[in-house]
Amino acid sequence: MNRLTVEGRLIALDKDGYLTRLTDWSQPVAEALARQEQLVLSAEHWEVLLLLRDFYTEFQLSPANRPLIKYASMKLGPEKGNSLHLNHLFKGTPAKLAAKLAGLPKPTNCL
Repeated sequence: MNRLTVEGRLIALDKDGYLTRLTDWSQPVAEALARQEQLVLSAEHWEVLLLLRDFYTEFQLSPANRPLIKYASMKLGPEKGNSLHLNHLFKGTPAKLAAKLAGLPKPTNCL
């Protein structure tokens, strides 16, 4: 099992780098996970990460790309809820990477 140290706490990760406990998520944890991906989180990243956490609260699952794009478009508008914008923010793998950084499980239908 992988581990991440954040603010003196050991955070357990699964073999793919996702949190094993959703309750371990925090802004510093998200930033540490992002650093592992060579990514610096901007306000636009946070907007999507918080949106994903809302999606998870509402539906109890991490969305794949299409549902993520549809939900983002509905909540943030078409200029932010499109594949080009999300791919740019999350290095071409928005559903997987954004779910990881948001502290959510890996989307079930993502390889």
